[in-house]
Amino acid sequence: MSKTTPYLLPAEWAPQCAVMLTWPHGHGDWQPYLARVEPVFVEIARHICRFEKLLITCFDDEHQRHIQQRLNQADVDPSRVRFHIVESDDTWVRDHGPITVYQNGRPVLLDFIFNGWGNKFDAQLDNEISGKLHTQGAFGKTPMEHIDLILEGGGIEVDGQGTLLATSRCLLAPTRNPQLSKAQTEAKLAELFGLKRVLWLDNGYLAGDDTDSHIDTLARFCDANTITYVACDDPADEHYPELKAMEEELKAFRTLDGKPYRLVPLPWPEAKHNERGKRLPASYANFLIINGAVLVPTYEDPADAIALERLKGCFPGREIVDVPCLPLILQYGSLHCVTMQLPRGVI
Repeated sequence: MSKTTPYLLPAEWAPQCAVMLTWPHGHGDWQPYLARVEPVFVEIARHICRFEKLLITCFDDEHQRHIQQRLNQADVDPSRVRFHIVESDDTWVRDHGPITVYQNGRPVLLDFIFNGWGNKFDAQLDNEISGKLHTQGAFGKTPMEHIDLILEGGGIEVDGQGTLLATSRCLLAPTRNPQLSKAQTEAKLAELFGLKRVLWLDNGYLAGDDTDSHIDTLARFCDANTITYVACDDPADEHYPELKAMEEELKAFRTLDGKPYRLVPLPWPEAKHNERGKRLPASYANFLIINGAVLVPTYEDPADAIALERLKGCFPGREIVDVPCLPLILQYGSLHCVTMQLPRGVI
């Protein structure tokens, strides 16, 4: 890739023009849970459309008509929604959608390779979605660069000032980019996102997670000086040693001007399991920041209220919106995983 001026990846709280959803359908893994998960997508869509536009990827014409009917029933403003038809394997647009950077103040879409979190799942259709949407004009005249690097949006977290937070377990996984060393990975990310540094977490995971510890399930920037993170206070829980070690790593990090971060622990919900007894990755860190609001996943759990209250303190001036997401974790992801923001200027 050749470019004359550097790219800059904005923080999620930067102004947005829209959010993307890839709607669930009966052709993939959501089929057994479709009746349970669709209402969650309707709620996410309804709240997004209160604040900004929504771009929905549908499987086919019939699927689009079905989604329009569901949104009409929920009184979603149709003028806020754009539909595009592209076949998909799954719904995790955070990981198959484009990552938007700015160059000379103008947006550029970066289309990375998505390989199903290290070839765990078939992702051929999902890997093609961003390019097909671009060809259809979904992003207006915003240019798109196809990047020969395996990377998912859920694996990176930035403060918009040159710091990227990530887990070594994910970004350095041998199933992602084995040809790159840690130093080479840092250099590549710095080039693509306008970074000054990468803060690596070597600890932290969630049982049931397929992503090799995506950062957006564990720790998130709320502003350039504040990180909120998943904390476990139960020594009997399998996560306790790893999450305590992750907490110590976060305490050792410093802001760009050398100060400790303001760290806000998020509560630990009771263990959630599927019908086969497998533990599910319920995380309050998987929230979505949009214009004027933060959409927070909740899990019908006593800890929900605590999580909402703590995040309210992290985002003064933004409405904190509770979105029940228990059905989403049946496929091992949550609210942030099924959304991708498009910063101002894309459409």
